[in-house]
Amino acid sequence: MPNNSNMVHVKKFTFNPFQENTYVVSNESKSCFIVDPGCYTTEEEKALKEYIIQNDLKPEALINTHCHIDHVFGNKFIYDEFELSPVIHEDEKPVLHSVPQVARLYGLNYSDSPTPRFYEGQSMSLLGMEWKIIFAPGHSPGHVILYLEEDGILLAGDVIFKMSIGRTDLPGGNHQDLIRNIKEKVFTLPEGTRILPGHMEETTVGFEKAHNPFF
Repeated sequence: MPNNSNMVHVKKFTFNPFQENTYVVSNESKSCFIVDPGCYTTEEEKALKEYIIQNDLKPEALINTHCHIDHVFGNKFIYDEFELSPVIHEDEKPVLHSVPQVARLYGLNYSDSPTPRFYEGQSMSLLGMEWKIIFAPGHSPGHVILYLEEDGILLAGDVIFKMSIGRTDLPGGNHQDLIRNIKEKVFTLPEGTRILPGHMEETTVGFEKAHNPFF
């Protein structure tokens, strides 16, 4: 199989007080989709919008791997700018609905997210390619990860990080489920697969199988 690593371009932004990773994924078609928009300040919103405009990209989807506050700060902004409603797993509805209360507890500003749409089936066509939607709860009840087999890319949200895993002490979290899903749904992917996490730097499946202290 030819190496198609140049087909997809991933731009990472690190936003908000939680240092969350927001991704804009694009290809030569100039289509793109936005994953977990965490832009909180007007400067962060401007940086995200300018990247899209300057690269002549056409956003086609807004994806939330899960709906913790740091991953959805920018949902309303993306909707206002590009008329895209977030796509979430149905089991994340309670998490999304709880965000205004969480924002008040933290003393943070939050504009209510638009009414979401839900993932349908086990794959999704993005950029003209089929991305596998892998249900991987544990960090949150409706967490999904998105996998593009042909490019070896895994958009992992907060399931797994470099030498760490997502926390499971928040409402809806389950440590045993998270560990099982990483073993069965992440560690079974090719070892060269790039893991693009919701925080910190990227890693690979092979590195985490060898070095992650939780396993």
